[in-house]
Amino acid sequence: MFPNQFDYHRPTTVAEAVGVLQQNPDAKVLAGGHSLLPAMKLRLAAPSALVDLSKVEGLTGISTNGSVVIGAMTTYAELRDSAALKAALPIVPETAYHVGDPQVQAVGTLGGSLAHADPSADFTAVALALDASVKAVGADGDRTIPAEELFVDLFTTSLAPDEVLTEIHIPAATGRTGMAYEKFRHPASGYAVVGVAAVVSVGVDGTVAQARIAVTGATSKATRATAAEQALVGKPLSADSIAAAAAVANQGLELNGDHYASAEYRAHLLGVYTRRALERAAASLG
Repeated sequence: MFPNQFDYHRPTTVAEAVGVLQQNPDAKVLAGGHSLLPAMKLRLAAPSALVDLSKVEGLTGISTNGSVVIGAMTTYAELRDSAALKAALPIVPETAYHVGDPQVQAVGTLGGSLAHADPSADFTAVALALDASVKAVGADGDRTIPAEELFVDLFTTSLAPDEVLTEIHIPAATGRTGMAYEKFRHPASGYAVVGVAAVVSVGVDGTVAQARIAVTGATSKATRATAAEQALVGKPLSADSIAAAAAVANQGLELNGDHYASAEYRAHLLGVYTRRALERAAASLG
């Protein structure tokens, strides 16, 4: 199928992009386009205009000076190949490697993924597990939105219609921190049927000081597995505590069920992949 007719804009500054969005309430921002363009071809989306960010300066790049700052238009391939990220936040390049295929990684962007809020996307869970936040610029200036507040529901974020997501901010890992992302991959789309991101910090006494475990694919939006987190804090990061956390990973979550995986099957996968993510996070502590 062919998309509906639309206007095309290619601004060179964030301010210009925001101005176009103000004038076109039904406009959509175009980043990598891997999600938006297929939806338009199927007429599941029919924006009146596209605002292509590919020529806007200052939206790419990776800084690891203290906290980590990633430009919204930074591609998965750039994340995947970043030596600085492999040293500072290895879960980010690891996850980028498992997004789609090399063609998707070459064009798809981190900011586009977070703004799209696909319930089975990989980086939404990783952003939650890393306690990330995003910078959004709109007509009223810029603001910082924690990932906890960004993802509202299925394909829905707290971004205003005239706002452009410009940066992703991630606190630097401190102390002994291990992290890993594991997913059960849909064989056709590559999206997560269930994905689990785990970031665990261990104190000087050898017990878990902080655990952030986030889930994608299993619910209507990326969400924290708080019961699993609570099962770990204050305990040694051992086989027993990991098993206990995995056993309650689905607790309090309203799980999706569809033709590919029932809610019961996702509950099983959630336990399995929480355990795997935690085991690899523990192994990365050294």
